[in-house]
Amino acid sequence: MYSYLPQDDLRKLLSSRGEMPSGKWILFQLAYEAEQRLLSTSFDELSCLGVLPNVVPFPHQIETAKRVINELRGRALLADEVGLGKTIEAGLILKEYIVRGLVKKALILVPASLVLQWTRELNEKFSIHAFAQRNEWSWATYDVLVASMDTTKREPHRSQVLAQDYDLVIIDEAHKLKNSKTRNWQIVNEIRKKYLLLVTATPVQNDMRELFNLINLLKPGQLGNAASFRAEHVDRKRTPKNPVALRSAISEVMVRNRRQTSDVEFTERIVEPIPLALSDAERQLYDQVTAFIREEYTRRKEKKRSILSLITLQREICSSSYAAMCTLETMMKDKRITSEEKVRMQELYHMAESVPSYTKVNKVVDLVKQINDKVIIFTEYRATQDFLLYMLQQSNIKAVLYRGGYKRGKKDWMKDLFEHKAQVLIATEAGGEGINLQFCNQVINYDLPWNPMRIEQRIGRVHRLGQTRPVYIRNFATTGTIEEHMVSLLQDKIRMFEMIIGELDVILGPKAFEQDLMSTFMESNDPLEVKARLSALSKRVQIRDQDLVSGAPIS
Repeated sequence: MYSYLPQDDLRKLLSSRGEMPSGKWILFQLAYEAEQRLLSTSFDELSCLGVLPNVVPFPHQIETAKRVINELRGRALLADEVGLGKTIEAGLILKEYIVRGLVKKALILVPASLVLQWTRELNEKFSIHAFAQRNEWSWATYDVLVASMDTTKREPHRSQVLAQDYDLVIIDEAHKLKNSKTRNWQIVNEIRKKYLLLVTATPVQNDMRELFNLINLLKPGQLGNAASFRAEHVDRKRTPKNPVALRSAISEVMVRNRRQTSDVEFTERIVEPIPLALSDAERQLYDQVTAFIREEYTRRKEKKRSILSLITLQREICSSSYAAMCTLETMMKDKRITSEEKVRMQELYHMAESVPSYTKVNKVVDLVKQINDKVIIFTEYRATQDFLLYMLQQSNIKAVLYRGGYKRGKKDWMKDLFEHKAQVLIATEAGGEGINLQFCNQVINYDLPWNPMRIEQRIGRVHRLGQTRPVYIRNFATTGTIEEHMVSLLQDKIRMFEMIIGELDVILGPKAFEQDLMSTFMESNDPLEVKARLSALSKRVQIRDQDLVSGAPIS
């Protein structure tokens, strides 16, 4: 695996231990020790800084690269907050190892939509001859290859990848490796590699097992085995027994730079909530759909059936009647529903179909005209996205779509059209990760996600390194609906969002939060009870300032 290392050094190290160690991790440690003995110079200064053509790293990025190479032995979780340049740090580390002759073959695994972006940046900013994976022959042909995780884990590509020996593997959006039972985690674990970089701003999303799974890829045994980790560090699913000890163990594999402690000055962020009153027809539809959901919610809870479609429908009715119609249509195809339920759904469908005006959509059109600059609109639903596109085009406003399901070439095309031709980009959550849109400084959250962390991911597309103007964020909410309660809950967190990323999501993951919020709304008898229960829910996700300052990865 480490053919470029003198075998004599490895043999001496093995024999000096008095026994033959086993396992991939021991092999890595021995190879590292042999490698360090061969180095004639230290890593106190980065040799690559003098040969970077189109990037000037910030001090925190340089320090991160030096720490990963010197202290963390090339295996690290790069967990900077959104917008601080984690990809630059990964590129610096890769470039430094290449310059020193310690890395020849590298693999960068990223979401499909980011393959070309990573390939361009490695070539243009670091003069690293990186290539995008195109076919099954690419794996053995190129020394530095950028590929999508989805392609890599499928045959015949998987076998080709596992047949290679890599000096360095970089994983972007590494939070997608949180589950050790998935094919994503398993192939990263099986790839033969010496150095490994996991890049993500949100190393934990649902519970502490995800953190264990990520760190186990980097340094097996760092947190013990699964049983000892639970016994020593886990009080409850999202609460550590000993936060200080856990932070200490994690710090040996993780680097996390924060906005408030970095040397980067970000432009001002201006958040404006925009409350909207529904029209009479929209209000009637909302009330009727909510009444139906309450009844169905009770029935499903008694029968222990899933309520996910009800959560979706409750959210969609605040988005657009078109989005709600799609879910109603799907629900009517369920063979388990009674004839009475089907008739009720059909009535709601026709009511949604006949709504004559669209308060939120009309507000978007007026606001975009008023802004008269490039705007990103985030919505949760494709039906709403399509309807927004239609209504903007009817007002002679050029807009393009960005969503999951597009091939990476089309996503790049949409981004370029937005930058050079269109005024508006209408994005689903696929636009909340990965792409950099600093040429825009206006964001409209048409629908607010129930997972608060996603708001920061959205804003991070524009409020990041390279942004030169203040960033304006407008959060829509319809009054007297569950959406208004959601804004009330999130508005208390705006100050926190400006300082941190990830911690809220660490405490209360998306599924738990959605279930709790839905239960609060459905099981309350009146608005006062809703408010009281939401206040209690809010306290559950409060983060103490002391924990923020201490840098706790979880709380």
